[in-house]
Amino acid sequence: MSEIVLCRVDSRLIHGQVVTKWLQQSGANQIFVVSDELEKDEFLKSIYLMAAPPGVDVKTYGIDSAIAYFKNEAINSTAKVLFLVPDLTTVAAMVSEGIITKDIQVGGLGGGPDRRNVLKNINLSENDVIILESLLAKGLNVFFQAIPEDNPIEIAKLIEKYRAL
Repeated sequence: MSEIVLCRVDSRLIHGQVVTKWLQQSGANQIFVVSDELEKDEFLKSIYLMAAPPGVDVKTYGIDSAIAYFKNEAINSTAKVLFLVPDLTTVAAMVSEGIITKDIQVGGLGGGPDRRNVLKNINLSENDVIILESLLAKGLNVFFQAIPEDNPIEIAKLIEKYRAL
């Protein structure tokens, strides 16, 4: 069965840090991207596929097709997976289906309306905070870490900062 060696929430999905640092650090030989938007956009998908280094298998699925894949096809795979999602809603869906069962690394959540900056690349909305609190309540280890050289920061500290803003 496929082994998820790193689950990362990063609105940028496949980019330089993922390709050069996290792929090597995690020992992954496959990048698995779950994004409904990417699944529907062949042009954008092709750009992300080109960003991956040679020899690294990249799979892109939407939420429903990713669930189906992990419940059926992943059983026959021995891949070590770097699991990427663009947002907390998507990771929450993967948790509720039992696909993600342990550590969740938050690496970047972009800005936008109703979002507050709590740290470097992390902008949270009230809905994000609700999801994060739900993940923590399930006993998952959720933390922020931009690059491997950084020390992980407990997400509870960022929730506190969000509440104080």
